[in-house]
Amino acid sequence: MKTGCIARTKRRLRRAAAVLAGVSILSVFGLNGMLSARSPAKGARDTGASEEAAIPAVDWKAPDPATIPRGPLGESIRLGLNIITNTPKYASRYVGNRMNCKDCHLNSATQAWASPLAGITTIFPAYTKRDGRVITIEHRIQECFERSENGTAPPSNSPEMVAIVAYMNWLSKGIPMGSTVKGRGLLRLSAPAHVDPIGGATIYAQQCQVCHGANGQGVAGMFPPLWGAGAFNDGAGMSHLDKMAAFVKANMPKTGPGSLTVQQAYDVAAFVTQKPRPHFRPPAPSSR
Repeated sequence: MKTGCIARTKRRLRRAAAVLAGVSILSVFGLNGMLSARSPAKGARDTGASEEAAIPAVDWKAPDPATIPRGPLGESIRLGLNIITNTPKYASRYVGNRMNCKDCHLNSATQAWASPLAGITTIFPAYTKRDGRVITIEHRIQECFERSENGTAPPSNSPEMVAIVAYMNWLSKGIPMGSTVKGRGLLRLSAPAHVDPIGGATIYAQQCQVCHGANGQGVAGMFPPLWGAGAFNDGAGMSHLDKMAAFVKANMPKTGPGSLTVQQAYDVAAFVTQKPRPHFRPPAPSSR
């Protein structure tokens, strides 16, 4: 009897350890940093290390849209792709600005170090620090609409929501459960000792203004607004200095991605993030 009790106790302990390990893995992912909005750790190197550095990373290649299947599922996947690339047109009921999902999730959400959406659905439901609880992928997408799109949350069973999840699942085909992809999330940078938004204004004028405009208004259908009424609100991930700097460092300017130093990326991000933008108003819990 004692031997049997000891064996059962050991099995319970092993199962508990496995559960805790899984929670630890899930807690570090981000969707625009997609789950937890964790700030980069001090001392992190500018070597392309992501926030998911401890998670096994696999090589991944974006699938060819020509391989999207025919039939109802394929139609939903294509709608999801269209929503990502032209959000105000294909999800107009839920958008409150001029932003597209692809403005932050570059190249139809497939570009490394620009929060690609491959593999995201394999880690939900998951705990997020921002929510302080376990949420579904649908809930997380709703938050993107409320913050980055400055709009309202699509219902979980809406055609738009189903389509976005279908597209994300299609992107994720072949990615093992519990694994990440190389280039996932954003770069992990060491913040400089001092940030200079005035110097950032000069960098903006030299490197960014040609696309995003002198007043950050962008060009409709081509380049997103960075501040003002048409931009993401102050609850969006990109309104945070570390997120903006990491995105800029890896992906901007379009004519020479990665050409800015970490200091320059932080300075221009400081200039942009201090500009006026819509204020995030948390929705009532019953609205979802």
